[in-house]
Amino acid sequence: MVKISPSILNADLANLEREVKSLEIAGADMLHIDVMDGVFVPNISIGLPVVKSLRKCTDMFFDVHLMIVNPEKYVERFIECGADLVSIHYESTADAGKVLDTIRNLGKKAGLAISPKTEPKEIFHLLPKCDLVLVMTVEPGFGGQKLIESAVEKIAILKAEILKQNLETVVEVDGGINAENAPKLRSRGADILVAGSYITSSNDRKKAIDSLR
Repeated sequence: MVKISPSILNADLANLEREVKSLEIAGADMLHIDVMDGVFVPNISIGLPVVKSLRKCTDMFFDVHLMIVNPEKYVERFIECGADLVSIHYESTADAGKVLDTIRNLGKKAGLAISPKTEPKEIFHLLPKCDLVLVMTVEPGFGGQKLIESAVEKIAILKAEILKQNLETVVEVDGGINAENAPKLRSRGADILVAGSYITSSNDRKKAIDSLR
């Protein structure tokens, strides 16, 4: 069954502990934490101190998505703060393979994200270093965007290549996901769905999470 990783990007940041507990009770499989630097993407979000503080509040799996330039400078610190998986963007660093190796050598899971304009074939050679690949179905930087249909087929392309290489890499999808388009993403091979405002703005978060499955 597909796993659900709610993003806290559009959650109530003044009450994050309460928000995380609410998502945990609602049945979330993990917590998606978006980190933005205002350089790689035109927005700034939470950083190291927030991840460290949240780690004290929950045992949930932390799925940390770094939308920052030069992530190699920060992956170790995010792991020290409590990240269980760290995803970097292929477009954000000169040597993504080296950064992925660093994450895995530190004993955590490594993810590689691609933005909508990046073709899947560009990262085929890096798949053996990835525990997870993240397909962005919106331009990274802001929550609440509409899913980009042209990005959907990348899920199936990556899934096929993962099977071809006989890997256990999972495919995560993030951007504009709701109950209407989730079946299409699951059918293409998505293993994990990230949803932010669709879940956090719902009056029944358990129902919202269940609807994505």
